[in-house]
Amino acid sequence: MIAISPLQPADRARWQELFEGYNTFYERTLPAETYDEKWEAFQRNETIHALCARDETGVVGITHFFKHPSTSGPDVCYLQDLFTAPEARGRGVGGALIEAVTEWAKQRDCARVYWHTSERNETARRLYDKVAEKTPFVNYRIVL
Repeated sequence: MIAISPLQPADRARWQELFEGYNTFYERTLPAETYDEKWEAFQRNETIHALCARDETGVVGITHFFKHPSTSGPDVCYLQDLFTAPEARGRGVGGALIEAVTEWAKQRDCARVYWHTSERNETARRLYDKVAEKTPFVNYRIVL
């Protein structure tokens, strides 16, 4: 059974292991201080938030998200990161995390939950295609 909950102080090492796996998938490396900074922010639970999925073995998935204003209507929720341990994939972990973030956003009167993923993330996109609408928007960025 999958249970969703906030991250606890004892989850620190496992959270970092999963977040490092997420960043490796997206071919980026974060400095150690970034992990420390974000962990502290998630523990404060003020502007950015985190949830984890647990099974009988421990933490098997994480998600990071935040609420922000929208110029065209009510606030929205951006689901920034979602990662499931490879050994737990296909067991409903990702779907349970998305559902929990969606419920969190509903409770805070957000108009929608949205996220981005890589075109090459075929495994995750199979889930996303079931639980959300794929929009026609193209993502651009300027790295500073």
